Amino acid sequence: MVKKIFYYVRASILMVLMFLIPAHASAGVDGASFDIFSYRGPKMKDLYYVITRDMDAALLAMSTKKLDVLSDIYRPGDIERLAESDFAELSAASSFHGFFVTFNVRKFPWDQTVLRQAASQVVDASRRQWTRDLFSGYCEPLSSFLPHISPYYEPMTERLPPGAPSARRHLADAGWTWDRAGWLVAPDGRKVPPTRILCPPSSVAATSTEIAELVSEALRAIGVPIEAEPIDFQAMLARVDVHDFDACTNAWTMSRDPDVLYSFYHSSMDVEGGYNMSGIADPELDSVLHDLRYAPDEPSARALASRAQKILSELMPVIPVYSRYSVSAIRNDWDGVFTTDRSTSDNELTLISMTPKEGGERPIYWNISEEIRTLNPLVSSSAYDWTVLGTIYSSMLSVNPYTFEDLPWLAESWEVTPGERGSIFTFKLRPDLKWQDGRPLTVEDVAFTIEFIKDNNIPRFFDTVKDVESTETDERAGTVRITMANTSYWHLHNIGGMPVLPKHILRNVPDWRAWQPANRPHTALDGTKLTELIGTGPFTFRESRTGEYVRMTRNEHYMLSGIGEARAK
Repeated sequence: MVKKIFYYVRASILMVLMFLIPAHASAGVDGASFDIFSYRGPKMKDLYYVITRDMDAALLAMSTKKLDVLSDIYRPGDIERLAESDFAELSAASSFHGFFVTFNVRKFPWDQTVLRQAASQVVDASRRQWTRDLFSGYCEPLSSFLPHISPYYEPMTERLPPGAPSARRHLADAGWTWDRAGWLVAPDGRKVPPTRILCPPSSVAATSTEIAELVSEALRAIGVPIEAEPIDFQAMLARVDVHDFDACTNAWTMSRDPDVLYSFYHSSMDVEGGYNMSGIADPELDSVLHDLRYAPDEPSARALASRAQKILSELMPVIPVYSRYSVSAIRNDWDGVFTTDRSTSDNELTLISMTPKEGGERPIYWNISEEIRTLNPLVSSSAYDWTVLGTIYSSMLSVNPYTFEDLPWLAESWEVTPGERGSIFTFKLRPDLKWQDGRPLTVEDVAFTIEFIKDNNIPRFFDTVKDVESTETDERAGTVRITMANTSYWHLHNIGGMPVLPKHILRNVPDWRAWQPANRPHTALDGTKLTELIGTGPFTFRESRTGEYVRMTRNEHYMLSGIGEARAK
């Protein structure tokens, strides 16, 4: 009965979105017939990623033609205003988004499992109301560690009773007490010290700030002296990277594969700048996540993902709060908008296909709601940074936006064969691919990217390449052969989905941590002055102005451009 009610509520939310947001996507196309190489572009020469941190300012800019595409719309009033406007079209889709409160379990008091469990009890009692009050049905409560759209989502049914009274009983049963002021004291006599939940300021992410305050209020009801601490978003990320925090709010757009749980919660990923922000280290969880990481097939992966989520529901290194529907807006004076039920209009196919309905060519103004932290692709984990970087860099495989199945991209084909110890992946690159500076992209670039990341133990990507045993290239055949030390159902997605970087740039990087490619000059083959921020994506980086914009120009060597039409075929 609970599951039926859940799906009814979720369907009702989607019906509200469907009522407000008309469909305008790719009629007559389905996943099986989708052909990414039927698209050509970019059609526009100039692209500006405009940094507008205030949503009201962004809405005004869109209404006055100073902004064309607006992503990550979550405030109910903004969605309704745009739906009723005469200048914008909205699109909505389920997403892999998840919002969490993360505890630093490396130090007291959040190293205490019982306290984290009690914290989850008080949040369990209020999660649905918070989501309803803050988002008016445009998000759904999340009580597990993967979003509902994931086929590996595991609803947590065996949970401790929700609410502050139950949480206090749970703590008391475990030997916790309260001092005269009402603050918690651990069984060993240590008083819980004042702690903080780091969060972005309300001017940047009002709901994140409010949730941090709501969680703090709920935890104070069980005797935890805690307050929300809004700080600059980039400063928050820097502190979390070096583990200088008690707790924090964070949101992720997760991958289609459940081995993302390995990245977030395996103890080997607890390194500076790594994805295991909580620092959770549990032998049983590590064992299950290791087996999930190296699951040989889909049934094994499903069972292990379920088990991992159940263990996490006991350890509670993070508290899931909500999953957001993806909602974006684009001005209705543009043609070429692409959407599916799983992809809103703020995607690369829209970007390369956009053309004005009237008038000649003009720049595209695409909103980013937070300052760019760094355009170093080797260290950045910020979604805002990767909005830009994702326009520059490409990978060997792409994803079907209808089915989430694999599509060929830089690689025109691939083959998986068994080796002596693990799988062997042979990728055949498309002929005549070029970097944005006009130099040819070869299999040496692919191999060098993998080897550079592995040799330097780069945290952001090390989980992807750590099981690579060797790489071999055949320039004449245009193939790169990657031998893994073991077998995993996810190796293809991890290797095929990582960004490929140019060897002729990367081999001259003196310090990958301090590398600032956007600030280092580089000259294209035709003499054009560029920077070392060179990829194969549809737009090339030109300049960045703090607090204002990132300017890009069309990559004439892009494989879906007119110049690249023959190559794409």
